[in-house]
Amino acid sequence: MHAAIVQLAPVLGTDKSKVPFYIAGGLLVAWALIVSLGLGTRVPGFPRTLAAERTVIAISAVLVLAAVSTAVATSGGSTAKAVVTPATAQGRAAASGSGTSSLKEEADPAGQLRFTTKQLYAKAGTVTIDFTNMSPLMHNMTIARGTTVLGATPTFQGASKKLELKLQPGSYVFYCSVPGHRQAGMEGKLTVQ
Repeated sequence: MHAAIVQLAPVLGTDKSKVPFYIAGGLLVAWALIVSLGLGTRVPGFPRTLAAERTVIAISAVLVLAAVSTAVATSGGSTAKAVVTPATAQGRAAASGSGTSSLKEEADPAGQLRFTTKQLYAKAGTVTIDFTNMSPLMHNMTIARGTTVLGATPTFQGASKKLELKLQPGSYVFYCSVPGHRQAGMEGKLTVQ
């Protein structure tokens, strides 16, 4: 158990808002291992009584509900906040210019699956995004409107790449298309005015 805690320490320290989910999920995994490997394979006829069976089912149901509830509760924690950073301020300033906008965005340099800015603003016309990825993971920046992908940088690490698009006024989404990254929260909104 101590070895598992040591292995999970970096994960638990990366994003405090997800700690309840990690605890509930960890308890569910531990319970599943105890019931299946510890008792199920070693105790003949487990559970021996109807009361024991109901207790195992009740504990399992509570742990599953706790894991699902904390997953839902913590999933929107960081995506619901608009983060104001120099890149956001630059994006807002660019939106007031003529038909060209130059924006900057970067992957979280600490390696978390997120961009440093969740909201970007641009003026309709030519939009150039300078995407920097100094994260230890490979990332890209993909721009889409609805289900239509309009453009993307190559997937890379340790450099910057530019993406230039001609965009009409409206709402767009930017995300990393590496499998699992967008689902983990690596996405944001681009508003073109």
